Amino acid sequence: MLAGMRLHLITVGEPRLAYARTGWDEYALRLRHYHKLQVTRVPGSTPAKESQAILKAAGRAPLIALDPRGRQWTSEALSAFIDAQGLGGTGELAFAIGGPDGHTDELRAAAHTLWSLGSLTLPHDLAMVVLVEALYRAGTISRGEPYHR
Repeated sequence: MLAGMRLHLITVGEPRLAYARTGWDEYALRLRHYHKLQVTRVPGSTPAKESQAILKAAGRAPLIALDPRGRQWTSEALSAFIDAQGLGGTGELAFAIGGPDGHTDELRAAAHTLWSLGSLTLPHDLAMVVLVEALYRAGTISRGEPYHR
């Protein structure tokens, strides 16, 4: 795993339910042992405004948009993807979770990659926790640590 990789997590809003706030905080803290972490919360409004805010926040970093149209990864494949992007890229990746209506076609077209967490529709709060846990798990895999078993 590469040292100094920066992961920029961009979400529409923040976790509202207590379990999600606790889960986000826990895994974000753990993830900071593996990567530099930046979190940007854009306000919820229309999908067009949310997507514009996400694209602006991501800047030049390759954007991975969580979207049901995206590809699904195993934890090992996600780990390998992050490591490969770190070797060949800017050292930064931006991950975006849209609002309840998802991302616009404009954002999907601008994204480096579309990533689907699975075929189920997840509540927004739960998707945020799954994202940060998956990234933490990927970090432990890259380091060969026993969390992923």
